[in-house]
Amino acid sequence: MQILLPPSETKREGGSGSLDTELLAFGPALTPAREAVRAALEALCAPDADEETAVKALKLGVKNRGEIARNRSIGSSGIMAAIDRYTGVLYDALDAQTIGAQARAWCGAHVQIQSALFGRVRALDPIPAYRLSASSKLPDLGKPLKRVWAPAHEELDAPAFTLDLRSKDYAQLAPLRAGEGHSLHVAQRGADGQVRALNHFNKAAKGDLVRRLAQTGQAVSSVEELIAWAKDAGLNLDFDGDTLTLVTELGAPTRA
Repeated sequence: MQILLPPSETKREGGSGSLDTELLAFGPALTPAREAVRAALEALCAPDADEETAVKALKLGVKNRGEIARNRSIGSSGIMAAIDRYTGVLYDALDAQTIGAQARAWCGAHVQIQSALFGRVRALDPIPAYRLSASSKLPDLGKPLKRVWAPAHEELDAPAFTLDLRSKDYAQLAPLRAGEGHSLHVAQRGADGQVRALNHFNKAAKGDLVRRLAQTGQAVSSVEELIAWAKDAGLNLDFDGDTLTLVTELGAPTRA
C-alpha cells in the first residue's frame, strides 16, 4: 500500500545540509519536471525580479512576504525529512517525530507526499522549506503546474493499492489511474445519528489514521484488508465501491 498525502503551506524551520535532488524518490522520471518547476520558481523570486509579481503568483499576504527570500535559498538552506518539514493540522495529528523508529521506517516505505515543487516524494526524503502551492502560477513555466506534473507522474509504476488522502488541487497534479486506488473522505456522525461531511477535523482525522497505520506496521494490499484492519482498530470505514469514507464520532479524533 502507498498512502498519498497533501503537503502543507506551513513548514518547519531548520534542518541541516542542503538539497540533493538525487536523494529524492522517483528520479529520474520526475527529474526534468523538478528542474523545470524549480527554475521557474527561482526566476519568479530572484532578487532582480518584480516582487509584486511573486506576491501575486504565490498568493502571499503582508506577513509572509519573507517566503520570497526563502524560495531564493532552496538549494542552500537546511533539509529535513518531508514528513517532519510539513506542519499544520494533518501533520500535527500524525506527529511523526513521536511515533518511533519502526513506525517512521514504515512511513518511509508506505507514505508519499504530493509536493507542488518536487512532485511526489517519500515521507523520509530530505527537502528544504519552500513556498509553492498546487494553484500557484509560475510565469516562466508557461503552463499550469498540473500540466507539468500529471504527465511526469504517468511514468511511475502504479503500486498494488493506493489510499489517496490528498486535497483536490494536489490530486490533480498526479491523478490516480484506473484501478490504482481510492480516495478517502471523512465524515462525522452527529448526536442525531446523521452522517455529514466533516470540515474542521477532516485533516486531523487523516493524520490520525496514518499514525495508527504506521504504529501497527500494517501491511495492506486491498480495500478489503484496509476495512478489516480499521474494524479491528475500532474505526468506522465505509466503502461504496469507489470512495472510502472514514466516519468519526463527535469531536476530534483521539490520539493513537
